[in-house]
Amino acid sequence: MDNLRAKIFLAIVFMLFSHGNQAQGLISPEENLRDKQLLDDNWKFHRGGYERAYKTDLDDSDWREIDLPHDWSIEDIPSANSPFDPNAVGQTGTGFTKGGTSWYRKSFILDEKAKELIAYLQFDGIYMDSEVWLNGVKLGRNPYGYTSFWFDISEGLKYGEENVIAVKVKNEGENSRWYSGSGIYRHVWLTFMNDIHVEKWGTQVISKNVSESLAEVVIGNRIKNETPNPVKVVVRTLISDSNGDQVAETESEIEIQSTSNENVIQIVRLESPRLWSVAHPELYVVQTTVFTNGEQKDKIETNIGIRSIQFDPELGFLLNGKSLELKGGNVHHDNGPLGAKAFDRAEERKVELLKANGYNAIRSAHNPPSPAFLDACDKLGMLVVNEAFDMWDKGKNSHDYHLYFEEFWRKDISSMIKRDFNHPSIIMWGIGNEIPEMDAPETVAIARNLADYVRELDSSRPVTAAVNGLGPEKDDFFNTLDVAGYNYAVAGDHGKADIYGEDHERIPNRIMYGSESYPLESFDSWMAAKEKPYVIGDFVWTSFDYLGEASIGWLGYPTNHEFYPWTLAFCGDLDICGWKRPQSYYRDAFWGKDRALSLFVKNPTPSFEESPERASWSKWHFSDLISSWNWMGHEGEKLEVVVFSSYDNVELFLNNKSLGTKVTNRDTKNKEVWEVPYAPGKLEAVGYINGERKSTYVLTTAGKPIQLQMKPDKMNIKADGQDLSYITVEVQDSDGFLIPDAENLIQFEIEGPGTIVGVGNANPISTESYIQSERKAWRGKCLVIIKSEKREGLIRLQANSKALESSTIEIKTTNDFDAGR
Repeated sequence: MDNLRAKIFLAIVFMLFSHGNQAQGLISPEENLRDKQLLDDNWKFHRGGYERAYKTDLDDSDWREIDLPHDWSIEDIPSANSPFDPNAVGQTGTGFTKGGTSWYRKSFILDEKAKELIAYLQFDGIYMDSEVWLNGVKLGRNPYGYTSFWFDISEGLKYGEENVIAVKVKNEGENSRWYSGSGIYRHVWLTFMNDIHVEKWGTQVISKNVSESLAEVVIGNRIKNETPNPVKVVVRTLISDSNGDQVAETESEIEIQSTSNENVIQIVRLESPRLWSVAHPELYVVQTTVFTNGEQKDKIETNIGIRSIQFDPELGFLLNGKSLELKGGNVHHDNGPLGAKAFDRAEERKVELLKANGYNAIRSAHNPPSPAFLDACDKLGMLVVNEAFDMWDKGKNSHDYHLYFEEFWRKDISSMIKRDFNHPSIIMWGIGNEIPEMDAPETVAIARNLADYVRELDSSRPVTAAVNGLGPEKDDFFNTLDVAGYNYAVAGDHGKADIYGEDHERIPNRIMYGSESYPLESFDSWMAAKEKPYVIGDFVWTSFDYLGEASIGWLGYPTNHEFYPWTLAFCGDLDICGWKRPQSYYRDAFWGKDRALSLFVKNPTPSFEESPERASWSKWHFSDLISSWNWMGHEGEKLEVVVFSSYDNVELFLNNKSLGTKVTNRDTKNKEVWEVPYAPGKLEAVGYINGERKSTYVLTTAGKPIQLQMKPDKMNIKADGQDLSYITVEVQDSDGFLIPDAENLIQFEIEGPGTIVGVGNANPISTESYIQSERKAWRGKCLVIIKSEKREGLIRLQANSKALESSTIEIKTTNDFDAGR
């Protein structure tokens, strides 16, 4: 492949047209291998409508130059320094961000030699209703904002002259209950292949009869013959392990009629396979090569994991024959300060942080995630419930997907399953979330149609859906599923304390899981799942905070309160910057993660104005706790101190004086509370096991803000124009302690081969810009995200704030992809 890349690179031609388009040569047709190229660079963008913008001869010289992924809703509103507007159509749902209609254009040149190749143009995701043209000819439309789609563009291409792709994106009206973003927010690919090749998404690999000693790997490849003659095809498959060592090989021969396709099934047996699991996510590479008359026509590589999954009402969920409780979290698709932009590193970091905080499962709420997100789950060992829709034929907003469901649901389900089939991380296919009127016969009929179609496309994984308003009236709906998702089963809106147990007595073979649960009831929800084998896990709403559904984690929903300037949901275990919130530390304690111990203080003055109108069932909030012992003005006042602990007991000290020891176990729900008169100094919690001191957690009163300190997650990033470094910026005193109430404005200066692509903090009522080179700290810190350029060197970033010592760091961009991070 290095030789192929070299030839492709030599074939690249750049030219500048008189009207400002940059055209890019893309392919050397001399190699008989498929060539997949990222088409993210050098697009033109116009925010708003534009007459006949699909025309090839349009002068777009005054359009803005951008690279993908792109999201215009996270950008500042024209003539404003903020993306937020209190009059935005989406209101709280989209976090007061704006959609609208916009256009994208991309120009490129192909060498004449590419005429003999088949070309496919693939979009990983556009939000939402998109139409695509090539050289002025409309290719098609894709209304759903979360599925990948592609076109065969072979007939419409020009060679040796300019080609123009034009994309119109319409994110109009009320169409989402959360922040969706707007535009081409995932990758775009251009793939070339010969006229005899494996079909797009035509490889499917499953493992059977899996054990530690032996596994059968079944490889299916749909081979397409686009020539006018029948051909004999040889399909050779090699399997290599993560070290690159070949472990299996097989070969098949088949005749394929002209302009036809055939499915080639191959089975290989692997001895002592390295099984993919949460703890050891071993991946193999399946390489399929297609030959005719000894000539290589196609080669495709597919990452797979060898594993077995089983769902049983008595044994629970089993991965490779071993019981595993799903420690789950729901995840929306946005990436906080980046909006919806699905950079690979942003997707990977999200999974890394969740894995580091004890999660082993994610529910993609409420849509298919990006391919990069699933690749990260495969690589890091994270199980996934891949969910298709938030609504079917009955809408939750007037302009949402229900308008397109009847015409497009088969196409979108097919896209999800065929694209994602080979990801070992996926354990269930979700067909819907809280679908309206689930007890209606016509809704049950739709559920059955969707479930049957999913099973037709993939019989190796169960079908699920998330159901609210629980009770016997939902039984017909549940009967269409293989595994039942229960939203808010523990003291939720059904008014029953143990609906899991009641339903199990009524229907003992039903397999359940908490598809959504409240942060405020996290301990009870987890124990309900842990105690009952037929409840295979619990997925909190939500694991990662997100833009939109503004204020449900504080004001609740519904309420008569004034929502603006709330922009964040404020209900995640991790905030939008990826930092732990108190509820995440609590989860550490009752999940028993590494003998957890943490210490918080309830804010004596509410962090934000409270809402007395919050509905009784609205429990997405958590206690108003802060990791701080800076409470000047409250000297002598009793403050509520909360300890989360998985130790036997905890002793609390204030300035080295014991305030007593308390038990912290399951009976106390792994937490305890002290009333402590405030005095500056050191508050310390000590955890004991069998009377032996094992761990401490300290809060220290910080001094005056003196300095800034930057902490990057990666010191070396790829010089590919896509890689990111996330840099936490702290306001500290002279001893390096965080100032927990600091809100200083921090300004950034950058030099070298990198750009600032996002800034943020976790303040849910901030309406600051996410794209400017400055941001206020909140609770002592903020975040800046750096993106590499396509050249090696040193990025120098400096953080400045009035009256504080500046901080400077250097990030290296490199083409050595194995560089330390």
